[in-house]
Amino acid sequence: MTAPLAAAPTSADRRRWARYLVEERAEGTVYQRLAARRDGEERDILLRLADAERRHEQHWLDLLGGEPRRLPRAGVRSRLLGWMAGRFGSIFVLALAQSAEARSPYDSEHYATPAMRADEKVHYEVVRGLAARGRRRLSGSFRAAVFGANDGLVSNLALVLGIGATGVSSGFVLFSGIAGLLAGALSMGAGEFVSVRSQRELLAATEANEDAAASAHDLDIDENELALVYRARGVEPDEALARARRIVTAAQAGVRRAATGPISVPTGDDHDIVGSDWTAAISSFLLFASGAIIPVLPWIFGLQGTVAVVVALVLVGLALLTTGAMVGILSGGPPLRRALRQLAIGFGAAAITYLLGLLFGVGVA
Repeated sequence: MTAPLAAAPTSADRRRWARYLVEERAEGTVYQRLAARRDGEERDILLRLADAERRHEQHWLDLLGGEPRRLPRAGVRSRLLGWMAGRFGSIFVLALAQSAEARSPYDSEHYATPAMRADEKVHYEVVRGLAARGRRRLSGSFRAAVFGANDGLVSNLALVLGIGATGVSSGFVLFSGIAGLLAGALSMGAGEFVSVRSQRELLAATEANEDAAASAHDLDIDENELALVYRARGVEPDEALARARRIVTAAQAGVRRAATGPISVPTGDDHDIVGSDWTAAISSFLLFASGAIIPVLPWIFGLQGTVAVVVALVLVGLALLTTGAMVGILSGGPPLRRALRQLAIGFGAAAITYLLGLLFGVGVA
């Protein structure tokens, strides 16, 4: 319902309504495009959000008296979100949409209805919930990717700057950078392989077997230790005894019911969650190498001395800013602040090794 107006609208009011109109349409398009790339509950939620944006759109159309002949363009953020939603439909789009919903202009807009202001707050929570689902699905792999790439960026930048500051030749710096890349990537890969393999072996050691149930027909129904098997797995004593009695009774009757057999540790799911040791090792190797190669690129392409150092700093700085901004977008925080934090940490570590190199050398050649 349209809010009662205290005075006739001005031309500035109408321009503002037109801007609200195109922004609502753009947001509705984002949700429709995201819904087209999803199914089930998430699709239904996104389509309902798109319907709500159409209600808001109609409010501004009513105030304007119909479709204006000329409308402003939607903002750059809205157009970018629409483009990304149609091509990617990723968690990044939902995270950006969450930030957009948090900045509703309707709180200070007296031509917006109370219901519209309440809608915007609800939309923020809905989008935040959808984004949280995606973050949970992505958190493990994204953490590993950011950690691996950043580790390669910072450690190898620190290495080549520290070595270069001692005044050695460019060829030696290049060799050190390549050696650091391989050493770090192999160390990361080996560490992930051992970690995942050890976890899988630990899970395998805790898996239950069916040996006790297989010999249940030979047990005495009143005096046996089958109930202790369940109690050892955390089942309450009374329930453990009841389960043991059911199995022994069924076995002695010649009916082996696997469905009521011992509760085993869910091996398949646990192993799937842990993942493959070789996949983890190769992924860690490649992620570290993808970051570690960037500081070495200037020397690979023949640059030397101060020029190579400056180019390495620029390349690594851009990479750190990018990963930091991505973390900010996914976490719902300010991307610029996260990007600058990432840059400060990386350059701080590199600066320490560079100063140590100056102490032991004669400066950059």
